[in-house]
Amino acid sequence: MSDPRAAVHELRPASPTWTHVALRVADIDASITWYEQFTPLRLLEKRQDDLGFGAWLGQPESVERPFILVLAQFLPATDPFKAYPQEVLAPFAHLGIELPTREALDAAARGAEAAGCLAMAPQQLPPPIGYVCMLRDPDGNMIEFSFDQGVYATARAIWGR
Repeated sequence: MSDPRAAVHELRPASPTWTHVALRVADIDASITWYEQFTPLRLLEKRQDDLGFGAWLGQPESVERPFILVLAQFLPATDPFKAYPQEVLAPFAHLGIELPTREALDAAARGAEAAGCLAMAPQQLPPPIGYVCMLRDPDGNMIEFSFDQGVYATARAIWGR
């Protein structure tokens, strides 16, 4: 019998690395469809086991330093978290996605409004927030789309390249 503590994968980060955010969802297929429609995230892998369903979504161009959105739909009979309420990222707690242009943000907001998931119309907020809108995913989690927040500029100015 093999050691259950033995490493399975040979490829690992060289140092501690932030790799994912996880959300509990009611309908994993609806959530995968929503995130693929409204965000740049794409399905990396979908699994099923005795606890339920899991999916990893990410950006294919980030293969060298992947950051993944983990979605989990637990089965009622085997849900290890059934004693806890299903938390939702809202009203301020959110996932953030920066868009390259103001026009791209406006287009995302129009698409979300047409689909009935626009939670906050585009608006210009004080620095460092920038131009933002908020969408609500199928479980009610807030997803912020931003333009000109300065995350890239600040990281490069302080941490260098």
